[in-house]
Amino acid sequence: MPDIYGQIAKREGVSVKYLKQAIKRGSIVLLKNKLHRIKPLAVGEGLTTKVNANIGTSPDVSDLKFELMKLAASIEAGADTVMDLSTGGNIDKIRRAIVKHSTVPVGTVPIYQVAIEARKKHKPFTQASVDEIFEVIERHLADGVDFITVHCGVTRESIKGMNKKRRVCGVVSRGGSMMIEWMQRNKQENPLYEYYDRLLEVAKKYTATLSLGDGLRPGAIADATDEYQIRELMVIGELVKRAKKDKVSVMVEGPGHIPINEIEANILLEKNVCAGAPFYVLGPLVTDVGAGYDHIVAAIGGALAAYHGADFLCYVTPSEHLGLPNIEEVKEGVIATKLAGHAADIAKGLKQAKKIDLAVSRARYDLNWKKLLSLLAAPDKAKKIYKRSRSKLKDTCTMCGEFCAMKKTREVLRRSR
Repeated sequence: MPDIYGQIAKREGVSVKYLKQAIKRGSIVLLKNKLHRIKPLAVGEGLTTKVNANIGTSPDVSDLKFELMKLAASIEAGADTVMDLSTGGNIDKIRRAIVKHSTVPVGTVPIYQVAIEARKKHKPFTQASVDEIFEVIERHLADGVDFITVHCGVTRESIKGMNKKRRVCGVVSRGGSMMIEWMQRNKQENPLYEYYDRLLEVAKKYTATLSLGDGLRPGAIADATDEYQIRELMVIGELVKRAKKDKVSVMVEGPGHIPINEIEANILLEKNVCAGAPFYVLGPLVTDVGAGYDHIVAAIGGALAAYHGADFLCYVTPSEHLGLPNIEEVKEGVIATKLAGHAADIAKGLKQAKKIDLAVSRARYDLNWKKLLSLLAAPDKAKKIYKRSRSKLKDTCTMCGEFCAMKKTREVLRRSR
């Protein structure tokens, strides 16, 4: 698809040759299920940082109309992808509606639905068979889902000793905890690891991307970069190589709660162990005390992570650790994360990122408020603030009024010509 490559290369400011070579070596992936009628999204090395927004129901809150509103709000705010993490209501109906209405790639975590369907059959998740697990995975992909999170790295070896040497927050990944419970009850290996070739085969069938989930990610600063996280990463590194060998699109998910001083090491480790596969990180959150403002905490970590080489940031909303987000919190999460990625892109020297900032700065100096407001990451909010803050003096705001430095500078320079 030469035209698609050309469009992506132009949008990203890279050559078609570079794009094709990076896709071939697996440092860039194209997110697009062959059944989903969207433009493919390129994620990876040398490209702009991409942002994902999580939406989806819970057992307590399930409203399809509300989820479609969150989908629209996410895309309007600038999300490059969305993930449907629904665990309540009619999961199939919700997913299909989201895929149908989404103009960006959609991701899911199929193992959640495996657990829900097991409960409907009046049996625990641990009694779900390998075939039942793979039937749900294929159902998601047959519906057009572009990428799926699969917790293949949570193996019997990677969790060894966890019952004795415990973490402060244990396992915070829903999918990771499910796979641990399944292994312990069945005294068998994680089926997503044991039957990984089968997983590769079904992903390849739909040109879907496997997002290798970090089921043992740290959920507390005290648990960051510990032996369980690293063991899982080593397993994931092996699985990345197997996927590349089989020509299956693959990326790697990362932590989690990580202090600022450990972010660079985490990124470099993933890139080394996982042969340069695109890195998709949640946050990372750089402190545990930010509930209510965790979108800011995650933006701090996300900017650093993206600067050091993370390719894809999963947003965090103000309601993280507290409950499902509302529409406004979804917007705030996307915008904060987009700003984090953009800040990193500037620092990495990406021309597109510098170009938009230069345009904003020129409009600001010219006191061209209409143009300035249209170029901002959150124009609607900026317009509301400006409208309430217009000075009595023409072209200035209430911050400086007649003492506006840029207005004064322009006047002085004009007089000195």
